[in-house]
Amino acid sequence: MIGAHPSHAAGEKYLAAVIDGAEALAFIVPALGYRQAPADLIAAVDGLLFTGSYSNVEPHRYGGAASAAGTPHDAARDATTLPLLKTAIDAGVPVLAICRGFQELNVAFGGTLHQSVHDIDGYHDHRENKQHDIDTQYAPSHALRIAEGGLLHRLAGGAQTVRVNSLHGQGIERLGDTLIVEARAPDGLIEAVSVANARTFALGVQWHPEWRFASDALSSAIFRAFGDACRARMRIRTGCGVSDPLTAHA
Repeated sequence: MIGAHPSHAAGEKYLAAVIDGAEALAFIVPALGYRQAPADLIAAVDGLLFTGSYSNVEPHRYGGAASAAGTPHDAARDATTLPLLKTAIDAGVPVLAICRGFQELNVAFGGTLHQSVHDIDGYHDHRENKQHDIDTQYAPSHALRIAEGGLLHRLAGGAQTVRVNSLHGQGIERLGDTLIVEARAPDGLIEAVSVANARTFALGVQWHPEWRFASDALSSAIFRAFGDACRARMRIRTGCGVSDPLTAHA
């Protein structure tokens, strides 16, 4: 909602990362659920970025218990993203899923979520301190252990550990079918996944690489690889070469 009106919006940090990091045109896909078929949407784009959000996936989508009172939800987004993710990946459309998008990716492939990671024995509190200024909230806060030989390992230039920010309350409980663990937090929480046998780039991350991506080597590599995959998809879709990287859609 913006005022009294239902609206569709995306944070500028995501758009900037697509435009400047992936070197692609950025379009906002409205969350209209069944009113726009996933097949029609993926026919019009060359890549999909699933952003973070203050709302949580509704727990009935993965068989979870009812949410705590006051938990923000977005039923229209769930109805749009969950079928769209699976359809896009099956169709060979590049996908980058961030924070809520990462959780959606897991649910779309049959996984489940912890609704409050900080309430689970053995896990740390992965939420940001909202009393801090925005730069502090998005500053690197914990190490990330990267699985050897995976997509993220290649993007990280072979590094085994990096530091990432952490601004989430939910997290993966049971991993979705055909998802591959790409990285974990020090407490063992899954923080990155890829999709086994995906035809193109398909990566989900729990942190926020879009935040000042240009100042971080891994974040830059993620968006560069996503953009490259989008351009490759466009060449397939249009049947022609691409001379200008800004003509690829994401």
